[in-house]
Amino acid sequence: MKNEYKVVLVTGASSGIGEAIAERFSTENAKLVLIARRRDKLKSVATRLSKFASCHIIACDLTDKTSLRTELMNLPPDFKNVDVLVNNAGLALGLEPAQRASWQDWQTMIDTNITALAFITHLLLPGMVERNRGHIINIGSVAGTYAYPGGNVYAASKAFVEHFSRNLKSDLLGTAVRITNIEPGLVAGSEFSLVRFGGDKERAEQVYAGVQPLMPESIAESVFWAVSLPAHVNICSIEIMPVCQAPSRLAIHRYT
Repeated sequence: MKNEYKVVLVTGASSGIGEAIAERFSTENAKLVLIARRRDKLKSVATRLSKFASCHIIACDLTDKTSLRTELMNLPPDFKNVDVLVNNAGLALGLEPAQRASWQDWQTMIDTNITALAFITHLLLPGMVERNRGHIINIGSVAGTYAYPGGNVYAASKAFVEHFSRNLKSDLLGTAVRITNIEPGLVAGSEFSLVRFGGDKERAEQVYAGVQPLMPESIAESVFWAVSLPAHVNICSIEIMPVCQAPSRLAIHRYT
């Protein structure tokens, strides 16, 4: 990297986009702090990447504020000063219209996509400002810009990520801390759709039938590019779609 960044923290690092991001930074010998709920998968990723980079794992539910705060306040000395925070963890649950959606699904998406992202940012940002060095990468979504049926709270949570990122950049004017919102479109190679449809593998696979979607490695490369630019360059946002996707036209209901 063309800067002084040494420690990279990635949430949701046990699979998919988070794992790909961690792997991309490992090729640059960054020290990695990897956070995810599933300890076994996290250990597997860390073991594989430890051939190239030092790894510290935190098996923690990001919505558990007490545990998360304790873990981050007690990072080993070599990992303590986080230079790059990649807020990748997030999920979509269900595709029902708002009037039939599960409240618990809505609550879980708000807790994970909004509250947990804001909380870990709140914990780590003061240190970045104090050191006058750092970069926060938020993984948003094109869903935060373009509405679609069934998107409701998931899409709204990504709209929060977009505007939170813009307002962080405004507040950090005068510091060297950078903010980037990465907004992917259709991405395969992760558990996103499987989680959205409650483990229904057939329904999840139908999302990617007949198309060539993005893969986690494409998103990881975008993240790495934004971080690796000279320290005076801030990429505010990147909207990235596969060529098979485009912003949807406005929906119209016609009477029959």
